[in-house]
Amino acid sequence: MKLMILPKRLKSCVKKRKRNKMKFVNCCSFAALISFGLFILTFTLDSQAQVMVNDKYRIEYGNFNSIAGKSTGGGKTLTMTSGQNAIGLYTGSNYKVKAGFQYIYSIIPFSFSISSTSINFGVLNPGEPITRTNNLTVSNGTAGGYQVTASEDHPLRVLSTGVDIPNTTCDGGTCTDSVSAAWTSPLTYGFGYRCDNVTGTDCASGFSDSTYYKQFSASPSAQIVMSGTNVGRSQETQITYKVNISATQPAGSYQNVIMYIATPTI
Repeated sequence: MKLMILPKRLKSCVKKRKRNKMKFVNCCSFAALISFGLFILTFTLDSQAQVMVNDKYRIEYGNFNSIAGKSTGGGKTLTMTSGQNAIGLYTGSNYKVKAGFQYIYSIIPFSFSISSTSINFGVLNPGEPITRTNNLTVSNGTAGGYQVTASEDHPLRVLSTGVDIPNTTCDGGTCTDSVSAAWTSPLTYGFGYRCDNVTGTDCASGFSDSTYYKQFSASPSAQIVMSGTNVGRSQETQITYKVNISATQPAGSYQNVIMYIATPTI
């Protein structure tokens, strides 16, 4: 047995059935229409699932993007998504999913350039330090930032004899590939570098004083010379290379290779 409770108006329709069939039909149809409309409204509010299907998979998920779109104004454009429940990077043997970071798509392609790939110090005189420079430029559109590392294959060296100009230890004998220190004395010898910001603030720490230098790391080790956590175009730094020799340094043609590796973080 089923018990059905009818609205008052529907009950009155039943009572009037014998007297006026047409009135019963109209009245009950109205009641049924209201009930159906409420059902559809309730169903629409509760259902937010999205389905993606092809011949290999079917994904049913209730909350890909609750909010998404593009806003513009004042010469700026902002794209957005909201609603992801498990943000992050997920990878497998044959797939990669970037969830939650809608802005990670590259509006700014990653690029790295070096203004000059050959540094010539010319003729060196004892006790007369010489400096040369080149610039590193990075454009980065990844949400995770980037870094540039540097290393040398060996100290400045005469390849035919193996004689080196050693890496500097700075005036106090304390600078290394990870620790900077002052190098101002003409009696401090060796080879080293420093980093200065041209645009942005992406130089590695340790160079706030204009007299501070470091050694290059010996490959395969490397030290970060430039890095950033924000997106941006043409972030530029200047690398200054400095060399000074003693009166006992043998004559010869000295050379080495400095390797810079720029890597986006995703």
